[in-house]
Amino acid sequence: MGNKILIILGMHRSGTSLITNWLHQCGLQVGESLMDAGVGNKEGHFEDTEFYKMHMEILRDNNLNDSGIINQKVNYISSYHKEKIKGIIRVKNKLFGQWGWKDPRTCLFLKYYRELLPQAYYLVVIRDYHSVVVSLLKRTMAELDLHYDTQKGLISRSVWYNVRRKLFYHRFCRKHASCFLNSWIFYNENILENIKNMSDKRYLIVNYDMLKTRDREVLSFLNSHWHFSLNYARFSGVFKDSLLSKSFEVENYIDDKLLIKKADGVMEKLMNYTRDIGRETATHSFQEEVSLA
Repeated sequence: MGNKILIILGMHRSGTSLITNWLHQCGLQVGESLMDAGVGNKEGHFEDTEFYKMHMEILRDNNLNDSGIINQKVNYISSYHKEKIKGIIRVKNKLFGQWGWKDPRTCLFLKYYRELLPQAYYLVVIRDYHSVVVSLLKRTMAELDLHYDTQKGLISRSVWYNVRRKLFYHRFCRKHASCFLNSWIFYNENILENIKNMSDKRYLIVNYDMLKTRDREVLSFLNSHWHFSLNYARFSGVFKDSLLSKSFEVENYIDDKLLIKKADGVMEKLMNYTRDIGRETATHSFQEEVSLA
């Protein structure tokens, strides 16, 4: 039997770190070297640094922002980078019978990975555009707060928190909310484009709200349908409501209402690809029992 490979997909700030943390607790190898925690992910990013660095290099080669917050196709992957990726995969396959990785930028290279790893499975993590855009805006502000807290003097910090911050925040939201929404649309359209050409036996769409109540079903699906060998750990053990961004009416900062309508349409299409895993798992178990009888 070949290696079991799980690719965790999702737009930035969609809960991919949280869900990868949970899978890590369940026993999935998600990288020998993981990114450290940061302002945006206090519990850790759970991104394999090998894939993370590789994806950033490819984006820079294409003169694109290596953060991955973009809405442009990656037109070129050099032979050098292709061979380096193949080398990473070759080593991991040799060391681990089951493994996976998470880096949101993977969504930008899906066509290539589908060709390279036709046997891989895809756990697609979705989150509504409203929450993602709010989270991106607040993460950037948190990074600015950290800059003032660590790099500026007492007077500069006082002026920032008491005068400048609120004014800057509103200007920043108006300038960047549409950009972040465009990126959300672009990522999820890439996911849609690829899963519609993929066997439905190769992907599963989840979100962290689903995992709060159905974590056993999801893990059972991975083990029974995809033949991973993972041990149950409670999703509630890694999920913390206190770390979620407090919401606000981000639509007020987006002038192009057609963009919002487009995002709603993308979300609706994604939801059409969700499935009743509880029923599928029960049916699968029944069929196995019959075959063994």
